Amino acid sequence: MVAHIVTDWDDAYENGRNIPGGSGYPAAWVGPSTDFREGADARLDIAYGAGARHRYDLFLPEGTPKGLFVFVHGGYWVALDKSFWSHLAAGPLARGWAVMMPSYDLCPDVSIAEITAQVGAAINHAAGEVAGPIVLSGHSAGGHLVTAMMCEDTPLSGPVRDRLAHVLSISGLHDLRPMLKTARNEVLGLDMQSAEANSPALKRPLPNVRLTTWVGGGERQEFLRQSALLSNIWHGLGCVTQDVPEPDRHHFNVIDGLMDPESAMLRVVLGGE
Repeated sequence: MVAHIVTDWDDAYENGRNIPGGSGYPAAWVGPSTDFREGADARLDIAYGAGARHRYDLFLPEGTPKGLFVFVHGGYWVALDKSFWSHLAAGPLARGWAVMMPSYDLCPDVSIAEITAQVGAAINHAAGEVAGPIVLSGHSAGGHLVTAMMCEDTPLSGPVRDRLAHVLSISGLHDLRPMLKTARNEVLGLDMQSAEANSPALKRPLPNVRLTTWVGGGERQEFLRQSALLSNIWHGLGCVTQDVPEPDRHHFNVIDGLMDPESAMLRVVLGGE
């Protein structure tokens, strides 16, 4: 028998200091992302709301898109924007999907609940630009935000939720209650009530939407647990789920599969078409 206990919650959710070369991120993504935007068929900074950060980029494939693929960035709800991740659109684009990447306001200027509503508004807007099925993906805090889209209290409109086919949470945070034990919560501003109200793991999933949780096999134990947690709970509520720990991947390179149209990640999420 093995007993588990977390004694340092900040370390349990700290990625950069626990990954060799971790201090090089997110700077390592700036160049590839900038280069990708310059060569892509893209509509940049489309407004979905009135705020300065209420913008998304839409990357278009050759021909008619098969559907809309969304990537929502992470940064613990307090950092980064859509500009760091453009290169991740390469894989879905090569498979014929349009790719949308939104920015959103950050804590402490807004709450996590407000961020969730903003992401829903961005997806609703982009769904009006691209027909067909919708697949959502998100990394870390973005994994939380996309799984919130497939909860029963989703901010997505009825017609948009009816198009939702698959949600991919990459190293996602699905139970926010542990954040109360971290110093980061000074910025997040969660209390127990709001942590519970914004935790997908404590909610019911929409019917007929598939969930994949994906995590690096070399990640912090809490990220492995958070990934398995949601798949386990929602499987018991009738959702088709799978949890994939990818060997030899850490929190920052686990997203690289999105760049490769033949990656295991995209084969799982987009199928074998």
